[in-house]
Amino acid sequence: MIRHIVMWKFRRDLTETPHEVALELKSRLEELNGKIDGLIRAEVGVNIKETASSFDAVLTADFFSWEKMEAYKVHPLHVVISDYCMERREQRIDVDYEI
Repeated sequence: MIRHIVMWKFRRDLTETPHEVALELKSRLEELNGKIDGLIRAEVGVNIKETASSFDAVLTADFFSWEKMEAYKVHPLHVVISDYCMERREQRIDVDYEI
């Protein structure tokens, strides 16, 4: 199995607050559970304490294999969410590892 972790810091110059963007992203990503083959579980945590080094949201997603994770990345349901996020993010970091 593969664990995919992504953290985002959202732009501060939007009409939406970073917290609002994080909540929307959480809703959209967690709705993918049960809809994309190979995605075992996606969970998004929204940061509750802002510091200079903190990020606004974190995704933890588990997949059956590397191939399933790669298919998820280009799945139309995910691409729409990814586009939403890319328009609003300031920074993104990720880690993928076997579990």
